[in-house]
Amino acid sequence: MRIVAADTGGALLDEGYNPMGLIATVAVLVEKPYRTATLSIVKYENPFEYDMSGRQALREEALLAVKLARKVKPDVVHLDSTLGGIEVRKLDDVTIDALMISERGKAVWHDLRRDLQPLARRFWEETGIEILAIGKSSVPVRIAEIYSGLYTAKWAIDYAREHGKVVVGLPRYMRVEIRPGKIYGESLDPREGGLFGEIEAETEGIGWELYPNPLVRNFMVLEVWRE
Repeated sequence: MRIVAADTGGALLDEGYNPMGLIATVAVLVEKPYRTATLSIVKYENPFEYDMSGRQALREEALLAVKLARKVKPDVVHLDSTLGGIEVRKLDDVTIDALMISERGKAVWHDLRRDLQPLARRFWEETGIEILAIGKSSVPVRIAEIYSGLYTAKWAIDYAREHGKVVVGLPRYMRVEIRPGKIYGESLDPREGGLFGEIEAETEGIGWELYPNPLVRNFMVLEVWRE
């Protein structure tokens, strides 16, 4: 099975290690043996002006996933929203009200439905490919999350090269290494079977340090500076 998945992750942190806004929305193509991505694309967000309610992330993830899916023709598309794998094209208001999620989650989906249900229905009619709201139980969604951490590190390198220094937070349970000409990242959760990723990047002339976020367990902080 060939799966396209999308997720948004990585955050710009303030001096107190609090997230100011998210950085990277990523879509990936994942194929057997389902440990890394065959292909990835990214859309960088503006972390200084980011809607942290979840609406912006889900909308951008769906659009980017469809963009990649039109190119690679997967068997299915996974989105990072834990609704039990329901088809997004079927998410009308009655169905959303019946979901076993929080009232805040329902409000978000009532808003998003106006854009995403027609998008998913049209995509399904054109291709026969379903878009599923499956969330973090999906391995491809987790791989997309890891790649969002890789692209966050790449964003941090570019930002530090221009502005001198930056501090970013990586997605949960992952680490990165900035190597010559590339960025490598992997899951820190031993139950996940060795999920990893790697992207190319211009890494000369920068220094970096990785350490745990002192405020939030299971999240790592990446500091990058210009040398």
